[in-house]
Amino acid sequence: MEPLFNLNKENLSGEHICCAISDKKCADSYQAKKDWLRREFNNGYVFKRIDARAKVFLEYGPAEVAWIPITADNYLNLNCFWVSGRYKKQGYGKKLLQSALDDARKQGKDGLVTVVGTKKFHFMSDTKWLLRQGFSEVDRTSSGFSLLAIKLHPEAKDPVFNPSVRSGECPIKEGLVVYYSNRCPYAEFHAKNSLLEAAEKRGLTVTLIKLETMEEAQAAPTPATIFSLFYKGKFVTTDISACMDSRLDKALGKAF
Repeated sequence: MEPLFNLNKENLSGEHICCAISDKKCADSYQAKKDWLRREFNNGYVFKRIDARAKVFLEYGPAEVAWIPITADNYLNLNCFWVSGRYKKQGYGKKLLQSALDDARKQGKDGLVTVVGTKKFHFMSDTKWLLRQGFSEVDRTSSGFSLLAIKLHPEAKDPVFNPSVRSGECPIKEGLVVYYSNRCPYAEFHAKNSLLEAAEKRGLTVTLIKLETMEEAQAAPTPATIFSLFYKGKFVTTDISACMDSRLDKALGKAF
């Protein structure tokens, strides 16, 4: 089994960040993700991966400064958690999760928290797998998101979603609306290119809302601050591939 190691400000420039390793068209967005990480390392953020050219990694940090609309004092919030390809079913997911639990204990945290789809959502962790590892649902939204937690102290307060996500809608009720951030190296490229092209073909208006700060992300109308697509105010999907021409039709068709 390959060893785990953490990226940091000193080694980040020379190391890959797993996503979009070979996707040259997303080079600018890839660099923007590295710039985002470099800033978040100052807030105790952790990017842990295996020492290989692979998509096997976990990101987490203090929930109080997470770019997610949740309230989870004294928890660590898990963000991207991905084990792909030949590394699946080799124990890497459990190893990464255990490292985060060990870190939470070391820091005196009350546990781990993470946002998932009530049913599996694209670009979000596997809900069923996390429940099998000891997570429990502590909150959910009408738009299909669940908040899962593992408590290290039974008396700890349950994490909750912030009020901004309760309606499951965004305030703009016309056309397509995308909320995204540089937490993902794919989101900005596809929102600004693929989606705009697809929407123009269909005569649809598009409003792009980039979440530039933690405060903006914590007040967003969606827990999926990497990428969320809305249509006429209604949540549609977290799937970035919905930006791509005919896939947009499929996403809108499923939602409405």
